[in-house]
Amino acid sequence: MAEADVEAFLTALRAGDERHPALVASSAARAMSAVRGLHRFALREGMTAHDPARAVHPPSRPPHQPRAIGVAEVERLMAAAGPKDAPLTERNRALLEVLYGTGARISEAVALAVEDVEAERVRLRGKGGRVRVVPIGGYAREALGAYLARGRPLICAHGRGTTALFLNARGGRLTRQGAWEVLRSAAERAGLSGVSPHMLRHSFATHLLDGGADVRVVQELLGHASVTTTQVYTLVGVDLLRAEYASARPRADRPTS
Repeated sequence: MAEADVEAFLTALRAGDERHPALVASSAARAMSAVRGLHRFALREGMTAHDPARAVHPPSRPPHQPRAIGVAEVERLMAAAGPKDAPLTERNRALLEVLYGTGARISEAVALAVEDVEAERVRLRGKGGRVRVVPIGGYAREALGAYLARGRPLICAHGRGTTALFLNARGGRLTRQGAWEVLRSAAERAGLSGVSPHMLRHSFATHLLDGGADVRVVQELLGHASVTTTQVYTLVGVDLLRAEYASARPRADRPTS
């Protein structure tokens, strides 16, 4: 078998025929991984003198497009933080506003200490120990202010004292699982499904880009090491534009005959 045979096999996988449907890039990549593994094994065991699949690379998978919720859905989520004026409700709303208003990862949010919150910004500790300072908007500032002034002192009275910003009902640091539950419960009350902490991060980035923010600014805010990671959010905007174009513009698509 030659390298050209392996390339032809990959082409056939992607093209399909009357008996076999064409494979998407991810499925073809898995099939090619098996083929490459088989030929590596044959070469290692002395069953063949060369590896024809070594130079044939599997197709690259399209970038994953993150899901985002709309601004109206964000507002519904915040309004569903819990019973009015309860200490845990103030904590919940502050947590949700920080997750959406800063684009923080859930691990970054629960790792926050009280001293990480300044007048109009928070200090987040991201992957690899990198620290970034992110501005917070008026809604998050208001929610944090209410929580720090009223909610947190009442919750803290149940514990032994900690510098953690977000506390559980016993006065200790809120865990990732606890933060997940806060979001899950609020989303359920708001009638939203499939909402995750990372989806709020996606929404933060998408809404900034939709509002005209530069992609490199969003990169810094999200703490991405490479702008390539951030650029996946621009694809979401392109898809929305395409959908709006197709649904709103007359003669957007030629009718099939």
